[in-house]
Amino acid sequence: MILLRQLLGDVLRRLRVRQNRTLREVSTLARVSLGYLSEVERGQKEASSELLASICGALGVPLSQVLREVSDQFALAELQAAPVLAEVPEHERLGIPETVPGGITGPEFDGFPEVKDMVAA
Repeated sequence: MILLRQLLGDVLRRLRVRQNRTLREVSTLARVSLGYLSEVERGQKEASSELLASICGALGVPLSQVLREVSDQFALAELQAAPVLAEVPEHERLGIPETVPGGITGPEFDGFPEVKDMVAA
C-alpha cells in the first residue's frame, strides 16, 4: 500500500537536502521539534496542514509545489503498483492525445523533466 505520509516525507526531505539545510535549521524556522520533523520526513507521523505550511515556509517553497510533487509521485507509484488499464474494457478507455495539451510539441519540448527525475529516483 502506498502511504501518503511517506511520499510527503520523501518530498520534504529531498527539498531540505537540495537546499543543504539541516533538520535543526528547518525545525527551528518552522517552530516544530527536531524529532517531530524527523518523524514527518521518515513518514512515521502525519503532518497537519498547519505544520505543513510552517515547514514549507521554513523551506521557502509554496505548499502547492510540495503537494504537486507528492501527487506526481503518488500517481507514479500507483501506476507501478497495478496495471490500471488492464481491467478497463477497450471501448471504455479514453484516447491518449498525440500532442501535449496546449500545443507544446517538437524538438523544443523535452517532456516533463520533474517526472523523469522521479522515475529515475
